[in-house]
Amino acid sequence: MEDNLRRNYATNLTHGVFGMTGFRLIYAPTIIPAYLYLLTGSAAAVGLGTALLQLGGTVSPILSGAKVESRKRILPYAITVGSMMRVMVLVLAIAAWMLEGTALLVVTLAAFLLLGFFSGAQRVAFQMLMAKLIPLDRRGRLQGIRNMAGGLIAAGLAWVAGHYFIEQEWLGNGYATTFLLAFILTSIGLVVLRLGIREPDAPRLRPLLPWRERIGQFGELLQHRDFRAFLVAHGLAAIARVGLPFWTLYVGDRLGLDGALIGSLSLAFLAADTLSNLVWGALGDRVGFRAVYLGALTCSIAGMALMVFGDGWLLYASFAALGFGFSGWMMAAVTLVLEFGEHEDIPMRLALTTTVEGGVSSIGPVLVGLSIAALGYAPLIVAAFASLIASLALMIWRVREPRSLA
Repeated sequence: MEDNLRRNYATNLTHGVFGMTGFRLIYAPTIIPAYLYLLTGSAAAVGLGTALLQLGGTVSPILSGAKVESRKRILPYAITVGSMMRVMVLVLAIAAWMLEGTALLVVTLAAFLLLGFFSGAQRVAFQMLMAKLIPLDRRGRLQGIRNMAGGLIAAGLAWVAGHYFIEQEWLGNGYATTFLLAFILTSIGLVVLRLGIREPDAPRLRPLLPWRERIGQFGELLQHRDFRAFLVAHGLAAIARVGLPFWTLYVGDRLGLDGALIGSLSLAFLAADTLSNLVWGALGDRVGFRAVYLGALTCSIAGMALMVFGDGWLLYASFAALGFGFSGWMMAAVTLVLEFGEHEDIPMRLALTTTVEGGVSSIGPVLVGLSIAALGYAPLIVAAFASLIASLALMIWRVREPRSLA
């Protein structure tokens, strides 16, 4: 690990900056919901699209974990699934330019499903790669610098996309132009990763087992008390995360949904998401990522309170607080889980965590979309508050800092 640390650190950082910049244009809770709403005029369709994006990533983490845990080197597999993920973003762009009506909607939803599938597989492979290449006490700073740099660029590009690409319909379709830009940026990052990484052989390997048999061994992972409680807390927090794509529509109902609002909310969310990463990364390296997870949940609760009870500039502040919380939640979720047990079990711990998160996130948006269509936003607001508070309580009283158990 130490022999190639400087090179691998720089490569991970560069790849992450381009990857974060591109994919945050796709995964920010503003552009995609607005795009689906433009195509259909239905909150239920927004829920369906978001659900498909998450559904694809529910099964693939387990398949990916079973593949990488028995491989000496992970990079070739990571490049393959990363490439397919980027192809799906390109499909979104081409479909937006070439198709219309039902055909456009069907291809878009299918691309979301496959994008989620390859995203779930990539998440496991790339986090396992980081566990092999970057020492524990430097991962937080790496992620913080990477996410901050990529997020700052993404925040600016999201503002440009909303105010210029989308509002002025650049190249005939502003959304297609935005998707194409995301494809180019993420592809550059993947090329840098492929050319720059020097990966050592894994220190220990799991024997190769059929994936159904490996799933049957999940019970062994759940014997770890703190990891088991963390999974429940993470699933509860994922319930609240389901609401993210709908908050843009919620604010849009109050202020009027247009390209300028999408750009401004995206800027507030992504800028806060970005700037908070250095804080979260330094905190995680210093005291552990349990503290980051607790702080992220607290910020999310504050952001929701501002959004529901505030008005005017407080609505933009609410998206900033939600971005602050979301960045910490994502960083802590993928880093904390690396520390809960044996090194050779990391791929399946990542897979199980991602599957729990994806399962909640795939069912939730459909229910939320139908609920909003029938009852408005009140049930979603109540469920989001309740799940965040329950997750926070569970993390405080049932999950110990893994580093204190070592």
